[in-house]
Amino acid sequence: MPRAYQATGRLGEAAEVHDTLEAVVRDGARKMLAAALVEEVTAFLGRRRYERGGPFRGYRNGSHAARELTVGVGAVAVRVPRVADVPAAVAPNGFQSQIVQKYQRASATTQRLLVRLYLEGLATGDFEPVFRELVGATTALSPTAIVRLKEHWAAEYAAWRQRPLSAHHYAYMWVDGVYLAAGQEEERTALLCVLGAREDGEKELLAIDLGYRESTASWADVPRDLRDRGLRAPLVAVGDGALGLWAALREVYPTTAHQRCWNHRVLNVQDKLPQRLQPAARQRLRAMAEATTQAECERRRDAYVAEPRAAGQGPAADTVLRDWHDFVTFYRFPKEHWVHLHTTNPLEAVFAGVRLRTNAAKRMRQRETALYLVFKLILRLGERWRSLNGGATLMRLVLDGDVFVDGVRQRPAAAPAA
Repeated sequence: MPRAYQATGRLGEAAEVHDTLEAVVRDGARKMLAAALVEEVTAFLGRRRYERGGPFRGYRNGSHAARELTVGVGAVAVRVPRVADVPAAVAPNGFQSQIVQKYQRASATTQRLLVRLYLEGLATGDFEPVFRELVGATTALSPTAIVRLKEHWAAEYAAWRQRPLSAHHYAYMWVDGVYLAAGQEEERTALLCVLGAREDGEKELLAIDLGYRESTASWADVPRDLRDRGLRAPLVAVGDGALGLWAALREVYPTTAHQRCWNHRVLNVQDKLPQRLQPAARQRLRAMAEATTQAECERRRDAYVAEPRAAGQGPAADTVLRDWHDFVTFYRFPKEHWVHLHTTNPLEAVFAGVRLRTNAAKRMRQRETALYLVFKLILRLGERWRSLNGGATLMRLVLDGDVFVDGVRQRPAAAPAA
C-alpha cells in the first residue's frame, strides 16, 4: 500500500485526484483561450494562416509577451497574438483583442468577485494570502488593483446622486445617520442616509451624504437636493429626535408628518434611570408602542409616567412626554404599516452590516472612500429590505389620501371638485 495512502487514506487519494483535475481543467482552459485568440485574429484579417487573397488588413506578427490571466479556474497563461501594419482605415488603433483587453490581468467576472469579497468584509491586504492557492501568484489580487476597482464606485455614486426622483411617489421616508472612523479628524464621520417607500411597497435608498454630527447645517441640503430632483413631499418621515433634519424638513416639506423612532426614545428614557429600573421601563415603553389604539397608548403612558414622578425621577417622565405628538403619528396609517413606521429599523438593519464591514477596514484615510464603500454596501444589503405589508394595493390607498383611524380605514379620500 502506498505510504501516502496509509497516512491520509481516501483524503490523500482525493487530494491527488483534485490536483490532477485542476491541472487538466487549467490546461484545457489555456488551450481553448489560445484557440479563441487565433480565431479572433483570423476573423479580423479575413483569412487563415498561409491563405492569400482578399483586402489587405495586416499580417500576423507573433504574439505579445506571455502573462497570467486570472479567470474562474485560476491563473491561465496567455499570449495575445499581434497584427502588424494594419491600415488606419481598417482600425485606427491597430488590432486590439476584444477577448483579452490590453493590460488585463483578470476576467471581468473575477474582478466583480473581488469587489464583492471586499464588500463582504475582507481588507485589501487579505486578498493575496487568502487566494494565492486558488488563482496562483498574480497581480490581479493586489491591494493596488482593488483600490483601482473602487475608483469606479465614485463615478457610480456621482451618477446615482444625480438621478431624477420624479418617476415614483414615496409615501414614507426613514432618516438616520451612521458614524464611521474615516478621515484625518479625531471625530467620527457621519453619513446621512434617507430611505423611501415607493408606491409599489418597495424600499429604495434615496440619499447618502457626508455630514458632521447629524447637525441641522449638515442635514439642511439633503431634503433640498431631493426636492430639486423631483421628490414629492412624503406623507411621513421617520427618524431620531436628535436629528437636525426636522428643521430642514419643516422648511422644504412642511406637509410631511413626523414620526419619532420608539427605539431611540426607549434608550433616551433609560439614560435617565438607574440601571435596576431600566428593564421595566423598556418593557413598559414597548407596551405603549404596541397598543392597538392611540387612546390605549396614552392611557399606558399616563400610568407609567406617574411612577417615575412619584419616585423623584422627573427627567425620565419628562423624556417620555417630550414631543409626544410625534410618537403617535403612525396611528393615522394602516395597521399593516405600523411595524415599519414605529422605528428606523429599516435603516438600522443595514447599518449593522455596514459597521461589521467597516470595522474590518479600521480607520479609512479618506471620508469619501468611506462614503463610496457604504453606498455600495447599502445597495447590496438593501436587496434584502422587506417590502411593506399590503404591497402596492395598500400603498395606493395611503397615497390617494384615504382616512385611517387607529390603523383602520374609515373612508376613501374625498373626490376632487368638478
